[in-house]
Amino acid sequence: MTEIESEKIEIELLLEAIYRKYGYDFRNYAKASIKRRILHHCALSGLKTISELQHRILYNVKFFEALLMDFSINVTEMFRDPSFFRALRESVLPVFSGMSHIKLWHAGCATGEEVYSVAILLKEEGLLDNTQIYATDFNEQIIKKAKEGIYPVEKIKEYTANYQKAGGNRSFADYYTAGYEYAVMNKDLRTNVIFADHNLVTDASFGEMDIIICRNVLIYFDRKLQDMAISLFRDSLPDGGFLCLGSKESLRFSKYSTDFEELMGDERIYRKKHIDG
Repeated sequence: MTEIESEKIEIELLLEAIYRKYGYDFRNYAKASIKRRILHHCALSGLKTISELQHRILYNVKFFEALLMDFSINVTEMFRDPSFFRALRESVLPVFSGMSHIKLWHAGCATGEEVYSVAILLKEEGLLDNTQIYATDFNEQIIKKAKEGIYPVEKIKEYTANYQKAGGNRSFADYYTAGYEYAVMNKDLRTNVIFADHNLVTDASFGEMDIIICRNVLIYFDRKLQDMAISLFRDSLPDGGFLCLGSKESLRFSKYSTDFEELMGDERIYRKKHIDG
């Protein structure tokens, strides 16, 4: 047996151990991505083998929580891919003009930057007070950061530029209070936001949603897991509901692709078709 084959077995055993011990299921995450994160954590911890990492995780909860942070997908920013947010503002939100109650699920929200971005759009379009936002991620520590809405002030210049490219029609400074090192997002942006721990792999839906945003999460899943998540989204949307994915994601190869129509292909915005039965 080669070293690569042995390493593959170690990774499979580690992921099985995590699932059985803690209930987090990474067994169908994209293999290259999860391997990279595991080896990175081994190097940070000074461990020579993945088997050593497994032993440490099984007997040290704090150590596992640190690994969980490594496994979390936290690469995000406010108004990331501004053209997507402009499309959301111009082509999706107007559909809900005049509606008294809108439900939006932001799945895999990470540290919350895109949740606040969506809240700002809704506010500017006069829809925030009528919208219930569910912002979810599988990592409770990450959810706590998202709820706080505190971001490095050094990022604000970049966020402001993104906001303007996304069609922002006010001063971005209206939406936060800046200190010496950090900017705190205004509380009114999260008044209608429920931040919750939710795992796309193991948990069920929150109920019927009008809009689901899940950007740059599915790229870390293998095909089986992607289809599981898309099935969950499909079942959570009414006919005509909107599904928004990340710029490198698509429904093209999903077994559920025929259940959606492509509204704006470049921005990965889809709409659920009327499904008989």
